[in-house]
Amino acid sequence: MTQYIYIASPMRLPTGSFGENPISPEQANVFRTELDFVHLYFENNYDSEIKKRFSYSPHFTYKHQVAGYANQIPLKNSLSGRPKEEKCLRILYNYLEEAIEKSSIVEYFTSLNGEEDLALSNKRSINWEDIKDPYDLVIDDRELLEITLWK
Repeated sequence: MTQYIYIASPMRLPTGSFGENPISPEQANVFRTELDFVHLYFENNYDSEIKKRFSYSPHFTYKHQVAGYANQIPLKNSLSGRPKEEKCLRILYNYLEEAIEKSSIVEYFTSLNGEEDLALSNKRSINWEDIKDPYDLVIDDRELLEITLWK
């Protein structure tokens, strides 16, 4: 099954591709290395056909949500330390840092596709200041972090 990461916020979250490094804007689909292609893509929770927002999981509190395919974001029991993993965790860290600076709170959750409604394995509230490294964002399947920014 496919693992996804989900983020919810009281403020609108950016969507699209993050981390791709093509050789030029004119050749947006050409990359020097496989690592240059590795990226995260976030899509929001708005269905344009019915013109309505939906929730990726009933565990979320906030209406603005994004989902991303998490093939390179490890679960706690499957860390590899490979460059692709490290790059995606750094992208996620930067994405969350930007989101939390705008809203002071985000919810971060991971789940296998189709299991978003199942009971949480763990729920924690943490301060962004306690996240020192992108690897601090590695969580268990169906774990939800409520991350706050206290200034």
